[in-house]
This record gives sequence, structure tokens and C-alpha cells, in this order.
Amino acid sequence: MMDWTDRHCRAFHRVLSRRALLWTEMVTADAVIHGDRDRLIGFSEAEHPLVLQLGGNEPDKMAEAAQIAEGFGYDEVNINCGCPSDRVQSGAFGAILMRYPQTVAACVAAMRRVVSIPVTVKCRIAIDEDPPRETLFAFIDQVADAGCDVFTVHARKAWLKGLSPKENREIPPLNYDLVAELKAARPDLTLILNGGIKTLSACTHHLETFDGVMLGRAAYQDPALLGQVDRDLFGDADRVSPFQAIDRFRPYIQAQLDQGVRLSAMTRHMLGLFNGKPGARAWRRTLSEKAPKPGADLTVVDEALAHVHAREPAI
Repeated sequence: MMDWTDRHCRAFHRVLSRRALLWTEMVTADAVIHGDRDRLIGFSEAEHPLVLQLGGNEPDKMAEAAQIAEGFGYDEVNINCGCPSDRVQSGAFGAILMRYPQTVAACVAAMRRVVSIPVTVKCRIAIDEDPPRETLFAFIDQVADAGCDVFTVHARKAWLKGLSPKENREIPPLNYDLVAELKAARPDLTLILNGGIKTLSACTHHLETFDGVMLGRAAYQDPALLGQVDRDLFGDADRVSPFQAIDRFRPYIQAQLDQGVRLSAMTRHMLGLFNGKPGARAWRRTLSEKAPKPGADLTVVDEALAHVHAREPAI
């Protein structure tokens, strides 16, 4: 979700669900240590609960970055062992770490020594031609022995050569059964299933087996889905409608505009809010064309919203 789940996206998603656990984009440990921290890992208090996703392979640096994350107020820090992009591979972290569980275990141990927040791991089931069952079980066991007890597993292999990151999300076949086998073998671990989950009914089904589910692009492309999560998965009384979400997000938008942030930085994450509804195309077109312009303000959102209201069915 690089370049997608920035702080404005997370603030928007939080008005849709107060219960879902939100994640940052992956940030390298080096960037956290040496970069502009407010820009890279800053967030608003409304985003809690929130996970910082770290990339790296050096225990000392990962520990230092985890300490910084805890100091910033993050609720959890996660080691990414699933991203297959060339940029990540060149840094020898992400999915390539599936071949080096001892390195991940060393990072977990070093991080746990210096922070009190949970240290968790996100991984694939294997990479390239490596055998999935042997790879996944050996990886999980070694990292768990270092003190990690929460794993988010994307139930596909990652092919590091020959497939783009987008293809790596679609072409390697899903193997939910293997992850279910892992859960049965290690009931002491918290296992969260990721990959190919697109509906809340699918979430409900998987929650019969797993401790949690992770939604990525499905939730981003159809944000209204998140508005139903608290009701359908957590048992809260009501859903959050797209119109309610916009009302709740308006104060955040205005506060960011007052700080000089362009309107499009927020509204680009809202484009899919009315997918499948009358007026959705005009909503997207208005925001896409007018929000990036200098000086654009909440009147653009109101103009876009009018297209949707105008096509609401009469009751």
C-alpha cells in the first residue's frame, strides 16, 4: 500500500471504522532514524489503534526505529517480510526475508528488548520455487521462538523475478488451507489472514478459522465497506454511511487546509466512496478535476456531493 495509506487516508478510514486496526505504509528503519520523522511517521491521535510497518534487516536499526515508533505513540510495530518490489529487494528486506528467518528472529528479539508495544510480523507463505509448507512453518517457528506471537500471512507465494508487485497480488494462487493448517498446528499464535479477501461475508467466513483478517485494496477502493465493519464484524449497532463519513471528515479536511495542505491530498482517498451508486462517476470526476487546483476548498466536496444527492432514490 505504498503511496496509498498515508496519514490522510488513515484519518479518513478512521471516520468509517473506529474498531479496525489501521496500518501505515512501509517505512524503512533508516528513514525513521535519519529522515523527517514528522513527515514520514507523523499521525493524528484520531488514527488509533495504529501500526507502524517497518522495513529492514539490521537488528540494531530495527530496534532503534521501534523505540522511535513507541515514542511517537504507535500501538504496534510490524516487520514487513512480504513486499516483493524490486526497490525493497535491493535493500534485502521485504519478502526476501522469508529465506532468512534467523535474521527476522534477531530483529524481533532486539526490538522486543527495547519496547513494550507488540512487535509483529507480516509475511508470505514462501517465495519463488521454495516449498510453501516447509518454508512457512520453519519461518513462523523460528520467528515465534524469538518472541513474536502475532503474524499476518498473505496466503500467496511472492515471485521475486518475473512478476510485478501488482501481479504478485493476483497471479500466485491463494492457499488459505495452508495457513489454516498452520493455525491448527500453532493455536498459541495469533494468525491474521491476508490476500484476496474482498467482502465482509468472506471476512466472517475466515474468522471462523483465523484470529483476524486484513483488507488492503478492497477497503481502499471501496471505502464504504469499512463503514460496515464495526456493525458486521464487531457487533456494534450501526454502520457509518458514506454521507456520515464525509460529515465526520470535514473538520479534519478544514484543519489540513488551514495548514496549507492541498484538498486533493485528502480527497484522492475518497474517490471510491460511492462506487456502484448513482452519481459516483460525477463525484469522482469533480474531485479529480477540481480538488488539485490551488485554493480548492470544501466547496469542491460539496459540489461533488451534490451529484450523488441529486441521484439518491426518493423514499
